[in-house]
This record gives sequence, structure tokens and C-alpha cells, in this order.
Amino acid sequence: MLRSLDIRDLLIIDKLELTLSPGLNVLTGETGAGKTIFLDALGFVLGWRGRAELVREGAEQGEVIAEFDVPRDHAAREVLREAGLTAEGGLILRRVNARDGRKTSWVNDRRVSGEILRQLSDALVEVHGQHDDRGLLNAGVHRQLLDAFGGLEQKVARCRSAWRSLKDAGSALAETEARLVAARDEEDFLRHAVDEMDRLAPAAGEDVTLDARRRLMRASEQIREDVVRAHAALGSEGAEGMLRDASRWLEGAAASAEGGLDEPMAALSRALDEVGNAEQGVNRILGALEFNAAELERIEERLFDIRALSRKHDVQASDLPGLADELRARLAALDDGTSGLKERRHAVALAQKAYDAAAAKLGKARATAAKKLDTAMARELTPLKMERASFWTQVTRADPGPEGGEHVAFAIATNPGMPAGPLNRIASGGELS
Repeated sequence: MLRSLDIRDLLIIDKLELTLSPGLNVLTGETGAGKTIFLDALGFVLGWRGRAELVREGAEQGEVIAEFDVPRDHAAREVLREAGLTAEGGLILRRVNARDGRKTSWVNDRRVSGEILRQLSDALVEVHGQHDDRGLLNAGVHRQLLDAFGGLEQKVARCRSAWRSLKDAGSALAETEARLVAARDEEDFLRHAVDEMDRLAPAAGEDVTLDARRRLMRASEQIREDVVRAHAALGSEGAEGMLRDASRWLEGAAASAEGGLDEPMAALSRALDEVGNAEQGVNRILGALEFNAAELERIEERLFDIRALSRKHDVQASDLPGLADELRARLAALDDGTSGLKERRHAVALAQKAYDAAAAKLGKARATAAKKLDTAMARELTPLKMERASFWTQVTRADPGPEGGEHVAFAIATNPGMPAGPLNRIASGGELS
């Protein structure tokens, strides 16, 4: 249902916000009060032909916004899906008409063509007036009239659902095929890149570790002599030995010092611990400073290979393991693509079968309803003094779509011996009425 209509700068309307209530809403007014403007505004936002003179005098553009409350299974949602628009939630239409005649349209804030609005119009609005019979001249509504006469709404809804499933399955297949084609285009690259990654097998943060080791090995000859001296100064022939001698001498004198040496002895104990820790640390670094030319060459070559590979793929060296996993996944997707493609094709085949079944049932029901409509129309023509006229409902094959694969047109022969023809060409104004 139409929930609200917001009109700006249209004809004589400066600003109008109209909120409608559920059920029947009635707008009354004398001739010239503007009732038709309301319909013009509604028609404009639904894609009907706009014109420059719709814009209010003195304004640069006119604008209409219409908000609709649409059930989940409403035909308008199918139009949205076909157009690639969001089909959930409410439906807000907006259209702007510039003074130069340019028109711009939106559906839920997405830019659309006027054709999309007109398709939505067919599903959202019915306009009735004193010329309702002229609607019969539009062959586009004949199928809707036949469906309504035959009570085929549920079959039409099932056909729409099957069509939507078929389209979704087709889109999924197309996406899978596109991804597979793109993957195949880079298959040689992927296999080479994965092989290169596997042979090098870089670890996360390995380049940082290697660089630190290389710098240490390069500096080892320069600093080793000083570190050796420091190690000797800290050892048993140096600071540690002297501290132990001092501690031993103080222990011998402590008994006669009446506790006066307790604090110095505790400090010496702590100093011995710290000197021991320092000696162990220096000893470890001495082991690392053992210079090995072959090992340095190996480290530099690996570091060069890792950094060259990172430059080749334009990533940080630390990101190489993650990139390797990504490349392996893409290659695996390519190898598994055939099975995925088969699944998508099978889904399309099932959806096509379901749609064909739903469309066939709908087509059969339409053929039956057409015969019943022809019989009912024949009974109605005699009281109207048109007993010599004949009415046919022509149901012919058409391109498959959301509402089946039939084209429906009403035909009439108004006099015996006269050929039957489309209603919009044969029937006179009185006969239409």
C-alpha cells in the first residue's frame, strides 16, 4: 500500500506531505481543487511521462517521494531483484524533474531508469476512472486479467519463485565460470609461484633474524678481542677471583667484628651473583662471535633470496608465508574448480526443471481459464445485444519470464463473417464499454 507521498515544487504545490492510513483513504474537493495534481505527482514518481511544465513557476526542479509498504511475496520485489536492487525492507521511490525536462529517478537511494519505475508501477498501482474500459486496449494487462479470472495467483507466485531460483543459480554458475576462467589465465603463474615459495619456504620474521645474525658475524672480528679481555677481567683471574678472596677474608674476620661486617659481606655476595651473570652472558656472546665464513655466505644468500622474492611479489618479507598460503589456496581452487562447476551446472539444471514444471502448470491453467473466460463472455454478450459477436482469449507461446511463458491477448469479431482481430483494433468505443 502507499504509505506517504511527499511533493515539492510541482505545478501549484509548494510543499505537501501526505500520510495515508491503512484501509480506504478518500480525498475530496471541488473541481480545480487539485485532486488531479495528486494523481499527476503519483504517476510522475512511478515513471509516467514527465514534462517541464510540471515544475512550479519560479522553482528549478520538482520532486516527488513515495513510500510503499510491500509484502514479502509482492510482484514488485521480483522487479527489484531482476533489476539487481535490494528487495528487502520498505520501498521508497524518488523522482526529480528539472525545468529543462531532465528527469532523475531513485529506488531506495539507488539510481535507476524510468523503465524500472514503470515496471514497478505495473505492480504497485491501479488507477480507475471514468475511462476504465480503455484499459482493455492495453494488451499488457490481458494476462493479468486472465490470471485474476482463473484464480491463478498462487501458481503465478510459484512460477515467480522458481524463476528467481533459476536466475540465482544462473548467476552463481556465471560467477564460478568467470572465476575459473580468471584462475586458468594465471595457472602457469600460480604453479610457478607456489613451487618457488615451497622451495624457499620462508618463515615469518626470518629475514629480521638472519639480518641480525649477519651483522653480528660481520662485526665479530672487530669486537671479539675486547670481549675476550672483558671475559678474562670478569673470571676467576679477575673480578670474580678478587671478590671471592675478599669474601673469604671478611668471613674470617666476621666473628670478631661483632656484626659490623654483615652488611659488606651481603653486598659482596650480591656482587658475586651479578658478576657471575655477566660472565655467563659474555661467554655466550663469545660463542656467537666465532666467525665462520661459509655460514656467513649461506646466511647472506638466503637473506638475498627472501628479499628478492618479497620485491617480486611486492610484499614485505614478513608477509611471504601468508602470501604462500593464499597462492596455494588459489591453486587448490583452480584444481577443485571442475567439481564446483559441475555442482553449479547441476543446480541450474534442477532450477530449470523446477521452473519448467511451474511454468507448464501455469500455462495449462491459463489455457483452461481462457476457455472458461470465453464461455463466460459468450453468456454476457447476448444480454448486451451483441449475440452475433464472438470473443476469444488467445494464449500463445512467449519468451519465458517470471510469470510464465505465455502471451495473452483478447480478440473479438463483432459481426458474423468478419475476421477476428485484437480487441484494441476491432472493438468500438461502445463495444468496449
